[in-house]
Amino acid sequence: MKKILFSLLAVITAATGVSAQTNWDLDKAHTKIGFSVSHMTISEVEGSFQEFDGSVVSSSDDFDGAEISFTAKTASIDTDVEQRNEHLKSADFFNVAKYPELTFKGKLKKSGKKYKLEGDFTLLGVTKPVTFDVKYNGTIVDPYGNTKAGFQITGTIDRTEYGMTWNSTLDAGGLLVGEDVEITANVELQKKA
Repeated sequence: MKKILFSLLAVITAATGVSAQTNWDLDKAHTKIGFSVSHMTISEVEGSFQEFDGSVVSSSDDFDGAEISFTAKTASIDTDVEQRNEHLKSADFFNVAKYPELTFKGKLKKSGKKYKLEGDFTLLGVTKPVTFDVKYNGTIVDPYGNTKAGFQITGTIDRTEYGMTWNSTLDAGGLLVGEDVEITANVELQKKA
C-alpha cells in the first residue's frame, strides 16, 4: 500500500510541474542602480544609489515568473557633485527625511527570448505600476564555485507622477530638469547556498 501511495505522489508531483524555488541575492559589488535625467534640455546628469538591497526567488532556470523585490536608500543618491546631491535629498526632490526608501516589487516575465519586469514602484509614498525591459545575460559558475546570473534592466519613469515636481522654466523654453528619468540597472545575482 505504501508503495502505491509513493508512486501516486510521484506521478502527481510530476504532473503538476512542482519545482524547487531558488533564492538569489544581489551581488552588490557587481551591481549598479543608475539613472539619468535631462539638464537644461542640452545634456544628461547621471547618478546612482550607493545603498540598496534586493532578492529574487525563481522556480525556473530561465527566471520566467521570478519574484523580485528591491529597496534603495534615497539618502545614498550620488551624482558626483555634493551640492547637487544635497539638493536632491531635500524636499524639492527625494525628501529623504520623510521618505528614506524607494522600493520595487514585481515579477520577471519571459515572452520568446525577451523579458519584461512588471511590478509596483514606490517613490515619495506613491506607488505606480511600471514595466521595464530586461536583457538576461546568462547564468554561470564563477571560479569560486558560486552560481551567478546577470541582467540589464532599463526603463523610464515620469518623476512628476510621484509628486516630484520641482522645476524651473528656461528663458529659451524647456525645463531646467527633465521630467522623464531613464533608469539603467546592471544587476549581478548570486545563488544562495
